[in-house]
Order: sequence, then structure tokens, then C-alpha cells
Amino acid sequence: MVKNIADTLIKNGFEAYFVGGCVRSLALHMKPKDWDITTNAKPEEIQRLFPHSVYENKYGTVGVINDTDDETLKVVEITPYRLESGYSDKRRPDEVRFTSNIEEDLKRRDFTVNAMALALPAGQAGDEAGYELIDLFGGQNDLEKKIIRAVGDPDNRFNEDALRILRAVRLAAELGFEIEPATKKAIEKHAGHLKEIAQERIHDEFVKVIMSERAKEGIELMRETGMLKYVLPELEEGIGVEQNKAHSFTVWEHNLKSLEHAVSKKWPLEIRLRKGIGLSMAMM
Repeated sequence: MVKNIADTLIKNGFEAYFVGGCVRSLALHMKPKDWDITTNAKPEEIQRLFPHSVYENKYGTVGVINDTDDETLKVVEITPYRLESGYSDKRRPDEVRFTSNIEEDLKRRDFTVNAMALALPAGQAGDEAGYELIDLFGGQNDLEKKIIRAVGDPDNRFNEDALRILRAVRLAAELGFEIEPATKKAIEKHAGHLKEIAQERIHDEFVKVIMSERAKEGIELMRETGMLKYVLPELEEGIGVEQNKAHSFTVWEHNLKSLEHAVSKKWPLEIRLRKGIGLSMAMM
């Protein structure tokens, strides 16, 4: 189904690339959680090709609605190549301009493992051998080395969108990757920008960390990089706090070990929070 969407764009004279997280997942032989396509078609041109679609944002993203039981395919997002500038709120670009250049579009993305595009060249729609990987920033190499690395200057990437600071930890926790030193240093430098991000966006990323197979490592990385105080200060307050004689661990150590146990049991979010790190859903 998603391949048919790309084929439709190509057959009508446009370029089409699978991009972002879905390409990363495919490279890791994982099923994508969602699908994103980027193209040189403008939003109105996309909607003409896909009448059953929605376009209600200033970023050019058109959601193609599909009749399927597969949650990953119910809405496939198609976005024109774009340039972004000005991030006065540390989250959203002040200006978005469409471009005809896939390379310019990839330059604005967060991490190298998310800045790869899978192309189906014109004239080869429907031909599996026609797929080729566009990797301008060494994302494939970083996948092989299990590294999270910012695209270009990490200071610029985190100044543009502070949520990327937490997203780096979330990806590291989900994938079992390490954060590259220069990227990690920039995270430590800009961690305070998380104060400017809406709590619901921080909540969403934090939940993904807690629900990952390496939740404990994710929390430890958040503390190590100085962001935990902006995400969950209640948890950080347990560092160095001794318990009674019946417990040989500090409150911090006890919480992390409890979380690790909850993950090993594959317990749901509420249990991981309550029995793992001693929080209720209401506290988030």
C-alpha cells in the first residue's frame, strides 16, 4: 500500500522518497511504526492525486488516509521538500519554505540515522531493484556502529528544536545505541532549553523511554546529561538518599533497579511508573 502511494507520485512526474524513522527501521530489519514520504510535489498537487487525504498544517504535510487495519498505514504522511528557519520558541520553525532539492530537506533533520532517504527512481516504479539509499551524513555507518549523531552542528540542531535533546536519549534507549561525544556534549550544554518545551511533548518522549527495553539506561543517561531535573526532578531527588537499614540501596538506586525489574516483566506503563520509579500517572 505505501509503495503504491510512492508509485502514484512517480507515475505522475514527481519524485518520491521514504524518509526518516521508517528508513531507519527498514535498515535495522524492524517494522516501521509509521511511514513518511517526501516529494517535490506541492500540497495541492499531492491532494489532487490522493483525494482521500487531509491537509491542516503550515508545514505542507498531507495525510493520505487508507482503509486498512494496519495502524502503521492508516495515515501515510507526504511532505514536500522544505527549508526551515528561525526557531524562536525552541521547537517550531518560524518560517517554512518549500524547495525542489531533497539534499536541502535532509540537512534540516535531527540525527544522521533519521536523515536517510530511500528513493525509487523515476521510471522504475514497481521495480524492487530500483530502490536506492540516499545517505548524505553517514547514517548507515552510524547504524552499524550503533551511534546517535546530530546532523551537522549539534549546537544548531538543539537550538532549533530543544525536544531533540530528549529524543536523542529516547532513540538511544529504544535502539541500544550510544550518543556520539560531540552530540552528547551539546545535549549537556543545551539541556536547560527543555524548560521551554510544552509538558505534553516532554511527557510523550519520556513515556517512550520508560516503555523501552533499556528504560533504566535511558533514565541514567538523562541524569548524566543534566536533563532529568527538567523532565522529572522528583526522581533525581532520590540520588544519594539513604533508606532504612533494611535496604542497602539509595532511593535512586532502588528506583532504577525496580524499573529494570518492571521492564524484564514487560509490565505496562502504569506499573513501570508506580512500582518501578514510584510515580503515579497523575504525577506526570
